[in-house]
Amino acid sequence: MQAAPTPELLSDADVPSSGTAFQRLSTLPPGPERAALRNETVCAWLPMAHRLAARFRNRGESIDDLRQVAAMGLVKAVDRYDPARGKAFETFAVPTVTGELKRHFRDHTWDVHVPRRVQDLRNRVRTARRDLAQRLGGRAPTCAEIAAEAGLCEEDVLLGLEALESYSALSLDAEPAGGDGGTTLADRLGSSDHALDVAVDREAVKPGLRALPERERTILYLRYFRDMTQVSIAERLDISQMHVSRLISRSCERVRAGALREAG
Repeated sequence: MQAAPTPELLSDADVPSSGTAFQRLSTLPPGPERAALRNETVCAWLPMAHRLAARFRNRGESIDDLRQVAAMGLVKAVDRYDPARGKAFETFAVPTVTGELKRHFRDHTWDVHVPRRVQDLRNRVRTARRDLAQRLGGRAPTCAEIAAEAGLCEEDVLLGLEALESYSALSLDAEPAGGDGGTTLADRLGSSDHALDVAVDREAVKPGLRALPERERTILYLRYFRDMTQVSIAERLDISQMHVSRLISRSCERVRAGALREAG
């Protein structure tokens, strides 16, 4: 993240004279008078908060959202500031508001959620890689060079490099780089092939089928592989259609039980 702005970088308009207001806030009890003075103080310092928010623009967040986050940080600074410590309000408010903005980017703007440690690694790797690229004349630094620059092991560098690609996600409706047009990423994704489930089931029942008597195997073959009706099978084997039905049910149950037993 960008370094926090220092109070010296704030314009005179961003630094209102509100020392008396903070003194009164520290002595007033909760109530309408204190709430009104608190609101006036926050409004007086809003230009400072908006200026700090503007330093984080062009990072994928709208300036209105950034200003809202900065305003929340300003409210926290006003509520926590203690004028008795003798420190100017702006020296306390600037890091508070900047920290709120950084936390917003860290916790709410990642399309792919990664642990905080990995986010920190990403920032260290990004900074080290940028600095090395400038010193190396544009050559891409190696993993070992980045590790030495950032004070990390190479495994953490690889984790940080991977996190660099996790900040934003690419829409499945987007065309892949170098594509000829008309083809989206979703079109290139594979889908479940239900025929694979059939293949697995066929392999699972083979031992059970081999264990059946020859007549039962024949009946199942004629019924499910030759698509013959029970009546046609009964006529071919010279048995009743009811007997064919019972044999099919009994054989299927034995094969199913055997397959489930093997799976278990």
